[in-house]
Amino acid sequence: MTGGKSISLIRRAAIPAVALVVLGTFAGHAVAGPNGLLAWGGYHRDLQSRKKELAALEAQKDELQHRSALLDPKKADPDMADELVRRDLGLVRPDEVIVPLDK
Repeated sequence: MTGGKSISLIRRAAIPAVALVVLGTFAGHAVAGPNGLLAWGGYHRDLQSRKKELAALEAQKDELQHRSALLDPKKADPDMADELVRRDLGLVRPDEVIVPLDK
């Protein structure tokens, strides 16, 4: 009879024990997991870094759009076209001085 009581006691204690282990696992992941509370600081730093990178890329995109607009065949900027043709085709004479205008 003592064997039956101990098995019954183990069965009654097993369900709450398993539930505590499961809850503890979820709580541990909620605090220290890859998406937990402790990871928020790292995400915030990454977000700030990405915002700076995005701002730099948007500035570069705006500059490229501006240069592209200057080369539009319908209304090309003559100075820009002349500069690109001379530079890319090697049509610069030795006595010429080229002053690049970076905008």
